[in-house]
Amino acid sequence: MNRKLLLGDEAIAQAGIDSGMSGMYAYPGTPSTEIMEYVQSSASAAELNIHREWSANEKTAMEAALGMSYTGKRAMVAMKHVGLNVAADAFINSALTGVNGGLVVVSADDPSMHSSQNEQDSRFYAKFAFVPCFEPTNQQEAYDMVFDAFELSEKYNTPVLLRITTRLAHSRSAVELKRDRVPLKPLLLPADPLQFVLLPSLARKKYRALLESYETLRYDARIAKYNVFRDGKKRELGIIACGIAYNYLIENTGEGELDFPVLHIAAYPFPGDIVKDIVSRCRELLVLEEGYPVIEELMRGYLDSGKRIMGKLDGTIRRDGEMTPAVVAKALGMPVAEGIDVPAGVRLRPPSFCRGCGHIDMFNALIEAIRPFGPGRVFSDIGCYTLGALPPYNAINSCVDMGASVTMAVGAADAGLFPSVAVIGDSTFTHSGMTGLLDAVNKKSPVTIIISDNSATGMTGGQKSQATGHLEKIVAGIGVDPQHIRLMVPLRKNHEENVRIMKEEFEYRGVSVVIASRECIQTASQRKKSGTSD
Repeated sequence: MNRKLLLGDEAIAQAGIDSGMSGMYAYPGTPSTEIMEYVQSSASAAELNIHREWSANEKTAMEAALGMSYTGKRAMVAMKHVGLNVAADAFINSALTGVNGGLVVVSADDPSMHSSQNEQDSRFYAKFAFVPCFEPTNQQEAYDMVFDAFELSEKYNTPVLLRITTRLAHSRSAVELKRDRVPLKPLLLPADPLQFVLLPSLARKKYRALLESYETLRYDARIAKYNVFRDGKKRELGIIACGIAYNYLIENTGEGELDFPVLHIAAYPFPGDIVKDIVSRCRELLVLEEGYPVIEELMRGYLDSGKRIMGKLDGTIRRDGEMTPAVVAKALGMPVAEGIDVPAGVRLRPPSFCRGCGHIDMFNALIEAIRPFGPGRVFSDIGCYTLGALPPYNAINSCVDMGASVTMAVGAADAGLFPSVAVIGDSTFTHSGMTGLLDAVNKKSPVTIIISDNSATGMTGGQKSQATGHLEKIVAGIGVDPQHIRLMVPLRKNHEENVRIMKEEFEYRGVSVVIASRECIQTASQRKKSGTSD
């Protein structure tokens, strides 16, 4: 048997390779990062010459994948849930343009915010865009669904969303691979030269067609086969379990011991009849879904019968955090095993910078340079350097979304805050910070932007940064006065000089950029071990 032990992310990546994709596009974001990394390290992907370079952000990744689809070839794009926010414009409009080659969009949600600034449920994006969505229960299903997603995409001329969550992305299971790999599609341009043109007169027709298609695909076998009903003898309770939540149910009850009706939903949209059927059999209903109460809210729309629906909306299951076997057991009224108490002498260890990290020396200089001006003047961004908000630094005052440090600093300066300082990483700067800097230049804002450059996307594992080797030219090209583009090396021995540079730029009533460059200590260590020069 052709079996591999794979993470959920790796199963999806392997399926992409095996199902004939010609391009893999992504921006690193936990818990989706390993999808691209697996394709990049795959000998098969190299042999097939599958495009597999990181993109500058999720929007550019989505648009490049759509461009690959335009040529008739299959493409996959992967991101985390907040990355789908960045790609939303292209994602939602791709449902209107339709596809030429199959297009699969993977969104990895992060319940409990293990490495994210919020919780979201990407199924809402699928529903909002009228795009079919698969929600795998396990690694094998994730692998199989990619094949169905590509076929569904091409049959209905639509992108398809594959929604996973952290536990599936980062847990391993044996996956049986298909013996025959789907050949790569040939280059074939759209038959309709205006297919991808969304002028209003064309878009109105496309929208009507999209709505009709969305209703039709509810009944497609590629979706229907993943929505399975199992009857039971008892009628007191019926359960609807979505995606990975079904695993948590089985972990408590055992798959062969279910004695009540269960509807397992793993693909959307589905016909309302399957819900009405389980409703007609039971006195009460319990809805188990990881993320938002998407199905539960739909249930309350389908039902006007007065039957009790239990789930997240009535407090049976908590709205925030991950769903777990213990959460499901409690909802079923079963005994819940409690964890071991942490001994009183064990100290909590909050995350901290790696020893020798360049961000440490950058913050030490920043703290001293900003002290005379008072607190509350430093806006930051998403990256390893966000740890500067914690003791002993307590150096930053915001972390909202990618690139917001620059634009929040501009807005604060508009309100009269001076100095107004932004701290942003090199990868985040090229992701979403450049346009904010352009605003600052055009408005002649009195802001100082500190780019803490570690030549990597460090927070997600040290992937290549799109900014490496280009930062100074990019900043100058946007229009910052070269006299106020200052370079520094964040090392302890340079502390006094770095403090002086920052103080000078804080006092300047215009746009200044300080680039603090020092390679990530982790990527430097890996490079030395491997013996590579870059």
